[in-house]
Amino acid sequence: MSKKSSQKIMAIALVSSFLITQGTAVNTYAFDNRMDLVSLSNYDNENVVILNSYGDLETASVEWQGVEDASGYNVYYKKIGEANSKYRQLDSELIRQYSTYFRADVLGIEDGSYVIKVVPLFDGKESTLKSAVTSSIDVKSHTREGFAFSKDSMMGTASGGYNDDGTVAEDATILYVTSDNINTIQADVITNSKGSKTTCTGLVDILTKRQKGYDQSHLIIRVIGEIKGSDIAGINSSGYIQLKGLYNTTLEGVGEDATVNGWGILVRGSRNVEIRNLGIMLFPDDAISLDTDNENIWIHNNDIFYGAAGSDADQAKGDGSADVKGKSTNVTISHNHFWDSGKSSLCGMSDSEEFFVTYHHNWFDHSDSRHPRIRVGTIHIYNNYFDGNSKYGVGVTKGASAFVEANEFRNSKYPMLSSLQGSDVAGNSKGTFSGEAGGMIKAYNNSITGGKDVVYAQDDAVQFDAYLAVSKDEVVPASYKTVSGGTTYNNFDTSSKMYEYKADDVNAVVDNVTAFAGRVNGGDFAWTFTSEDDPSSSVNKVLMEKILNYKSEIVSIGGNSVVVTPDDGDNSETPEVPSEPETPVIPDIPETSKVTVQNFTEYGKDSSYFIIQGKLGADKTGISYSGLLLTDYLKIETSTSISFATDSISTLTLVLNSDFSKYILVDGVKYKANEGLITVELEAGDHTITKGDAAKLYYMSVEE
Repeated sequence: MSKKSSQKIMAIALVSSFLITQGTAVNTYAFDNRMDLVSLSNYDNENVVILNSYGDLETASVEWQGVEDASGYNVYYKKIGEANSKYRQLDSELIRQYSTYFRADVLGIEDGSYVIKVVPLFDGKESTLKSAVTSSIDVKSHTREGFAFSKDSMMGTASGGYNDDGTVAEDATILYVTSDNINTIQADVITNSKGSKTTCTGLVDILTKRQKGYDQSHLIIRVIGEIKGSDIAGINSSGYIQLKGLYNTTLEGVGEDATVNGWGILVRGSRNVEIRNLGIMLFPDDAISLDTDNENIWIHNNDIFYGAAGSDADQAKGDGSADVKGKSTNVTISHNHFWDSGKSSLCGMSDSEEFFVTYHHNWFDHSDSRHPRIRVGTIHIYNNYFDGNSKYGVGVTKGASAFVEANEFRNSKYPMLSSLQGSDVAGNSKGTFSGEAGGMIKAYNNSITGGKDVVYAQDDAVQFDAYLAVSKDEVVPASYKTVSGGTTYNNFDTSSKMYEYKADDVNAVVDNVTAFAGRVNGGDFAWTFTSEDDPSSSVNKVLMEKILNYKSEIVSIGGNSVVVTPDDGDNSETPEVPSEPETPVIPDIPETSKVTVQNFTEYGKDSSYFIIQGKLGADKTGISYSGLLLTDYLKIETSTSISFATDSISTLTLVLNSDFSKYILVDGVKYKANEGLITVELEAGDHTITKGDAAKLYYMSVEE
């Protein structure tokens, strides 16, 4: 590694040395601000160097610095502790080159611990002596809950092309779709009752040929990088890719940066469809539209940004972000991140029959309304984070029944509304959000701060917003009816219609939601709203400009490799899992350095240098750092901020809980912790530290 590279890495990671023994590198030092790294076009290291590795929900990732003169890479993964486990080679398409690093993602793996091995190729041949193996990577399962997984439903699952343990279905076809091949990719599709197959060319043709439902084999469509609407031949006139008449299909993004730009996804007449891990922006109508007659649909872990402005005044941010319409039932919408959406989720349009939808663990991040906006349906809304919503949270009309349970409402103007009664008609007899007949809300164990007070039925038996239950299993009496329509709550949540699930403690909702909402590892798009954005329903012009200027940083896709069988027995060996890095030795600070320290155990939030906003916490065990026992910490939450100014180039060190391996935002840029430590090189000027992921900050220093 060059001296320049080493200096840059030292400025970002506290421990600058990579431990390389017999071709195996112990990780993990991550650089989310990757464009600040030196260009790696001319590699001068002899071995693969692991920059970062981590596990997420049924996926694991590795990033590495390349090897000089390597012609490509093969990547292998293996589950630890599994009897007779062998390394499995990753599909080449899952290996990508970016401007300053390489990356590979392992998809479709069940929960457990894994290692990933990166092997460089020279003239198409592997060099295992120059390879690197990650340390142990922990992978967790997705939460498969809600009506999409109801045992009484037609399919009983919404895992799409996957099994319910997260692994790939045995008969699944996997398509890797990029902006370059979306119109040329080929697949064989059964096109008649006799089982005859037709070779189809292009994604639109493949999906069209599956519309009649003859081919119900499992299909997984993996989107890599950014695909624009202009890239797609045959897209429909409304700007949609149609998932029509499909069975057992997953449409998913690969890694942190899979992006749907300038088009939307329409689902019609489909069964067991999953849409996940996509960033969707500038869509022409709805981002995701469950249009008509769908069942067992799971929409989860997507980042949904602004759409293109529509013709109506309320469509400046686009129309619906994730709409459920037309007798679509047994649907779960979970772990999505809605970025200042205007209308997050319409749930029921011209529907007249009962349908069932679950919303859980979504981050409604400064979105304005429709979280959801419900007609007719039976809806369970639990463990969502309503974060600075300028119009309203949950709205019910036309006899709908909604169980609103253990959600966090922060500065949501009207947390819950029923049409033409209660807060909806306070000072406005025509209603604030709908002129339709009302619906019923059962509320239980929600946390509400800011916004208008909810009017509960126990306080006003006629003009109420919701019935406040004292226990989860309480039955809402039939004596409580909507003012308009005279309907009662259907008590689905205490009946046999209800599924098994486990709601988080309401005090853990913010941390749990923000940890996993959106794409893998929070996606590649960083933005932090402020409290000034809470009451605004206008387009954030700076955010819109950033979305308009978004561009994928992928340089190439594919390992540029030939599938080979290693000649050193690697595919049958049990991997030697590297030991964890030793606790780094903190170098002595030169006497000429100016160091400002904030030890929260000793000083709390008192400081003449840092401006600290947030809550303190304490634990009995504490952590050790540089000879200190630290027991008190600052809670890194949405409301937390630390401001300060430097007069010259400085080094910021953050000491967090030792199991923290996610992100903190410094001046709006994400920096990843290594065993609870983050070090950032700062220019002279004003700086701000805010939450990327929930954490405990015990100690910090600025060395100028």
